[in-house]
Amino acid sequence: MRGPRPTHAADQKESAVTFPPPADPRPKAVLSQPFRTGALSPRKPTRFALQPDAATRAAIAADLGLLAVHALTFEGEISPTKKQDFVLTARLVARVDQACIVTLAPVAARIEETVERHYLHDFALPTGDEVEMPEDDSTEPLPDVIDVGEVALESLALALPLYPRSPGAALGEVSFAPPDASPLPDDEVKPFASLAALRDKLAGKDE
Repeated sequence: MRGPRPTHAADQKESAVTFPPPADPRPKAVLSQPFRTGALSPRKPTRFALQPDAATRAAIAADLGLLAVHALTFEGEISPTKKQDFVLTARLVARVDQACIVTLAPVAARIEETVERHYLHDFALPTGDEVEMPEDDSTEPLPDVIDVGEVALESLALALPLYPRSPGAALGEVSFAPPDASPLPDDEVKPFASLAALRDKLAGKDE
């Protein structure tokens, strides 16, 4: 009677199951240039200059809902301050096209912003039942990685005009009417509104 077949190292290698490394759950940034804070110089500034190519600018436009990003530069430095803190200072310059909120035609905008972020090693969030938002929103905890590309995109998004409008584009008129009547344009309603206000004022005097 034969005993169990001896197990060899080769057999163990063949039976081993390998799994792929887990995927990074974070979405890949459209514009990224990370700096690990542990590797930053504690004595002198670390300079950076971002100037994305046409393909990256097109991806930025799609990410921010813009028609086009014709130019974008983000230049500055990350400087050490007291203790283990850092400050990021940079200049953002961009030329973009947004869609007019009335006609959807392209509206050109030029963005020029000075960006400043303070990263504190001992930053502590306020606690308590009633938490007040700090007045200085440029201060945040020191992360393991400072991605100046993400800072550039955030700064651009905050600097964009909220309601771009083409020259001469006017918002639509407001009409008022009961369900079974023809609507009156806004300019025809205004005189009646004035008469109603006058009537209410006179009625108040009689009382």
